[in-house]
Amino acid sequence: MSYLVLARKYRPRSFETLVGQEHVVRALSHALNENRLHHAWLFTGTRGVGKTTIARILAKALNCETGVSAKPCGVCPTCVAIDQGRFIDYIEMDAASNRGVDEMTQILESAPYKLDATRYKVLMIDEVHMLTNTAFNAMLKTLEEPPEHVKFILATTDPQKIPVTVLSRCLQFNLKQMPQPQIVAHLESVLAQEGIGFEKQGLRLIAQGAAGSMRDALSLTDQAIAYSAGKVTEEAVRGMLGTIDTTYLVRVLDALAANDAQAMLAVADEMTARSLSFAGALNELATLLSKVAVAQTAPQAIADDAPEHADVLRLARLFSPEETQLHYQIAIHGKNDLPYAPDEATGFTMTLLRMLAFRPAAGDEQGGGQRPAARAVPAPAPAARMAAGAVPVVSQGQEAPVPRVSAVASGPLMASEPAVATVLPSDAAAPAQVQAPIAVTAGVFDGDWVALIARLPLTGFVRAWAVKSEMASFDKDVFVLRVGTEKLAGDKPMQEKLRAALEQYLGRPVRLAVSVGGLNGESIAAIEEKKHDARQQAAEAAIMNDPFVRDLIAKTGTRATNIEPRTPPK
Repeated sequence: MSYLVLARKYRPRSFETLVGQEHVVRALSHALNENRLHHAWLFTGTRGVGKTTIARILAKALNCETGVSAKPCGVCPTCVAIDQGRFIDYIEMDAASNRGVDEMTQILESAPYKLDATRYKVLMIDEVHMLTNTAFNAMLKTLEEPPEHVKFILATTDPQKIPVTVLSRCLQFNLKQMPQPQIVAHLESVLAQEGIGFEKQGLRLIAQGAAGSMRDALSLTDQAIAYSAGKVTEEAVRGMLGTIDTTYLVRVLDALAANDAQAMLAVADEMTARSLSFAGALNELATLLSKVAVAQTAPQAIADDAPEHADVLRLARLFSPEETQLHYQIAIHGKNDLPYAPDEATGFTMTLLRMLAFRPAAGDEQGGGQRPAARAVPAPAPAARMAAGAVPVVSQGQEAPVPRVSAVASGPLMASEPAVATVLPSDAAAPAQVQAPIAVTAGVFDGDWVALIARLPLTGFVRAWAVKSEMASFDKDVFVLRVGTEKLAGDKPMQEKLRAALEQYLGRPVRLAVSVGGLNGESIAAIEEKKHDARQQAAEAAIMNDPFVRDLIAKTGTRATNIEPRTPPK
């Protein structure tokens, strides 16, 4: 006798043996037991979740010789014929290959006729979304008012492509993807019946690879049995699926926590030598980081029998929640960027180095320590939080970068605390930044509004509002500001955020008053505009004084026109 694959051998033949679709089984069982039968059902869901299987069980429930019920006997000639696919009044049509109006017309013309012994004629159309528009139009009238003995069952993986005129005539049931624990439990039962040994972690990998499809899970199990010569082991399944061993990824995160770039690159080299999939590695790395994030917020949610349980809890202590979220996002974006990398190995390596480069500096909580450099080649000092008055450290022979204050703060600053700022190289790109001295006493305002704005932890729209304002007057706790437009003056949310930042910096309550007009060109935006105009004029003068340009003008008889200056910000 020929071998019957597991997906066919263990296909459910009753609602009781159906796995993972309890919500659909419950609705259909009540309808069958109470004889409240609709004339058309639509089952939607991804591949392998049981759409066709439910259709066959429903056909048996409607035509079982014991009567209409949610529990067909399964042994009468009608039930056996439906299971074997030879019942004349149960018609399965594959709309992917029979999608035209001629095929639909042929099916509908046979609808009024049935065997005398048949209770209902069931027309099952699989992948119904593949039908042409004319085929849909041909079936509409019959679908809405079919003969009393005709029942339609439609199945599709893409309900968005079905006309609403068809959807409105059907009872729609959305079949969900199978959860991994249910797939693992079902595979354990199947392998126990087959007398085949297995390792539970191997079944977990199969369930993960099946992506919610029970049919795919059984097909992969068949493949694993053949691959491992009769026993489903974790090693065999990993080799068959090309799944990345979690050990590699744990080593990557350990090296990342230790700022050890050499160790991270060594792991990447090992994976390259074994020709592992780097797209799969980044996917698994994101999955591992998601488990670490869960362990940081709800440790009890990590299953005790999970193989990576101990490593996940340990990694949860090595990273802060913010770092975990950052590394997760980098892994996701790294996977999306792989097609644009020179090769997958390079893309994977750059993703790891990006995690290392963007990892927050260690020692921030203690007031400004720098984390060890992760690169083996000399490089400018990385961005680090420095105490007030500190000067960036540069290597011998390097030109000291001009510091610029970035709007970053680690927490509320009280009047008695030293100011803490982030120092960036002068060539770092950032809009509307001004150069200002760093050595300032925290909590003290000496009337220099431009310098104060540079020190405040402002970002985004709040900073954009603040750089357009000027100081009109200041009296202890009252700041009177001027802006150029009514729109800026009426932006209360931005003013409230600026006031909160001032209170945080000064360590005491302050008031903010805003008026319109009377600007003296003393805002940060105006200062930057003046600098830009000065550079523009210098560049134009240099061009016009160039001997080649002067000679060209003289020979061609053209005249120079000044470039129209930019309109200053309001």
